[in-house]
Amino acid sequence: MIDLSPTGVWYFTDAMSAGEAAEFAARIEQLGYSALWLPETTGRDPFVHIAHLANHTTTLGFATGIANIHHRHPGVTKQAALTLAEQTGDRFLLGLGVSHAPLVEGLRKLDYSKPLATMRAYLDAMEQSPASVRPTDEPPKTVLAALGPKMIALSGEKADGAHPYWTTPAHTAQAREILGPDKLLLVEQKVCLSTDADAARTAANNALGMYATLPNYVNNWLRLGFTQEEIDDRAPRFVDSLVVWGDEEAGRAGVQAHYDAGANHVCVQPLHPDGSFGNPDWAVLEALAPANA
Repeated sequence: MIDLSPTGVWYFTDAMSAGEAAEFAARIEQLGYSALWLPETTGRDPFVHIAHLANHTTTLGFATGIANIHHRHPGVTKQAALTLAEQTGDRFLLGLGVSHAPLVEGLRKLDYSKPLATMRAYLDAMEQSPASVRPTDEPPKTVLAALGPKMIALSGEKADGAHPYWTTPAHTAQAREILGPDKLLLVEQKVCLSTDADAARTAANNALGMYATLPNYVNNWLRLGFTQEEIDDRAPRFVDSLVVWGDEEAGRAGVQAHYDAGANHVCVQPLHPDGSFGNPDWAVLEALAPANA
């Protein structure tokens, strides 16, 4: 089974060539990180990409963070997850999510009317789907992209836990209370290694981008006590709660805050102080590397 005890890395690799992505994964492994989380938008298929990256690593775990359930039949998802688990030596974790209305209805022209009920039905169908893939020691763990209390509760009821994104340690504590002590809580945290407040907040604002327009995230931030004005204006209190910035000590403290709040695993997403995308900030990844702790 995938070992998530050390910190992991969450990153888009779509701007990298296949070879560059393989080199990236190999370096993440060398730094002692436990897993590489790969998202899905309109770029590479994450399952196919993980198969490629796994062939260039030996111990690094891989997780979809997240695979969009609207893109694939539940039986196909089950087969893909079991295949990757078998072919990677149990180094795969399945992260599933309902995505967002603008991406599902707007971009894909698919129904997004009842995301919670859709996820529940999807998990039921996946469980019932036949799959004669060669068995591994255990089936891969499944976690749900969960922000609101109902989806978090479903993560504990029908899956192995939750994978929150763009959240805070306060949200981690709330999620742990809902999930109880025995379910997985695997949290993403953005880190910018800069002591320049203006530069760090600009990088955070660039990263927020379209996310700040998606209702699922906005509603969650409102539940956490931020005002719509703070969100719209990217107020320092709002930005500083979502993105850890400062020196190496501040970065480690920001990650540790999630562990202290009840996370089993934190996956770090490095942000460049110059606000650029496409190439990871290795200063962050080297500073926070488990191998360098």
